[in-house]
Amino acid sequence: MPAKKEKSFEDRLQELETIVKGLEEGGMTLSDAMKAYEQGEKLAEDLKKELTAAEERLTVLHGGEA
Repeated sequence: MPAKKEKSFEDRLQELETIVKGLEEGGMTLSDAMKAYEQGEKLAEDLKKELTAAEERLTVLHGGEA
């Protein structure tokens, strides 16, 4: 079975934005809202880690200059 292709940073950011919009608009059951919130928290954490790693790589590439 082929490996599942990981979504791009941009695709995951769009997914997070969709979740936030859905939560802001309301209309979800409490259970669905909680699931969406948990999914959004996970996405936000993963995206932050990826951004931090990119910053660290840039710092190394620029010889330690921020």
